[in-house]
Amino acid sequence: MSEAVRYSRKPYLIVHREERVRKDVYGSIDDAVVLQAQLMRGEAPSKTVLIAMHPIGAPAYLPIFPQLARAGHHVIACASRYSNGDAALEMENVVLDLAACVRDARERLEYENVVLIGWSGGGSLMAGFQAEAQKPVIKATASGESTPLANAKLLAGDALVLVASHRSRHHLLTGQLDASIIDEFNPDKKDRALDLYDAANPAQPPYSKDFLATYRDAQLRRNRRITSWVKEKLASLKTAGRPHDEHCFVVHGTMADPRWIDPTVDPNGRRPNWTYLGDPRVVNNSAAGLGRYSSLRSWLSQWSFDDAQFDSVGSGPRITVPSLVLTASADDACPPAHTDAMFDALGAKDKQKHQIDAANHYFSGPDGRSQLGEAVEFISAWLEKRGFGI
Repeated sequence: MSEAVRYSRKPYLIVHREERVRKDVYGSIDDAVVLQAQLMRGEAPSKTVLIAMHPIGAPAYLPIFPQLARAGHHVIACASRYSNGDAALEMENVVLDLAACVRDARERLEYENVVLIGWSGGGSLMAGFQAEAQKPVIKATASGESTPLANAKLLAGDALVLVASHRSRHHLLTGQLDASIIDEFNPDKKDRALDLYDAANPAQPPYSKDFLATYRDAQLRRNRRITSWVKEKLASLKTAGRPHDEHCFVVHGTMADPRWIDPTVDPNGRRPNWTYLGDPRVVNNSAAGLGRYSSLRSWLSQWSFDDAQFDSVGSGPRITVPSLVLTASADDACPPAHTDAMFDALGAKDKQKHQIDAANHYFSGPDGRSQLGEAVEFISAWLEKRGFGI
């Protein structure tokens, strides 16, 4: 592991403006969108900055970003406008937030090189941004409404690094939806034959190919049922002369992927009967579950299998800058199949995939520090080789 250097954290704000009829973030003032960012950097100057953002939360304290700063890199960890939760999140808006951060880094902070680095859900965000910057295709939001993104001039990154990333929020959630729930307004009404957590269910691990095919089909049909209801609800609001109204709802059962309890499904070194959020049986109906609370437009933008617009596999062919996909061999959040598909889809001629053995999603546990150090060393060497070093 490279010798650590002293590094500093400088909190600052990035403000950009949007004229919108409807607000989806509490407390925003007038047309200002205020993003909370931190610049973490070693003492030596650098022409290159690594920019991190996740659709929700604050990435500044995710372990790899401070560790990269300890290695001497300059790192901007910027929260999106949805730092306090994703119930109203629209991915098109998050891309605009990332655009404001990249522009600020290039124009005000005067960094010559920008490396986009996404961890977990930040991966599809970074890939989507880079694809739109290189070859824009989005003309409207997932709900069909106008978005400033359609006319935005995004400043592309010079390289892309994806760490322990899934391909998209809508693919991840669909693969985790509890397929046994057949009534969204009465989640206790279930198809017992599809209830993974019913000990009396004859279908038990290791699951047959037929059961998995049936289960995956039921998950997709459930996602589409919710989407159909969402579109009907939006249409009824517009018909009633309330086109800017919203409706919020709960999605029950969002941690029921067979791979959590059957390690032979999309196998890696993960711990059986466990996820990055804990026991999947508990998480399935916990308040912290993925996609638990949603608005209509948010569902279409980030969770609808057929309508959400940001998927690393779909974005990949438009990305031609040097790209690194770093995986954790015991990842207990992101499916290995996602990683393989993302890497294969990248249009970059210079692309590389590397695995950190035995690491889980957050590089936690007794060996987490050394695994994190290995990841940082590999990223540093990869950047240096391409002229983006410290």
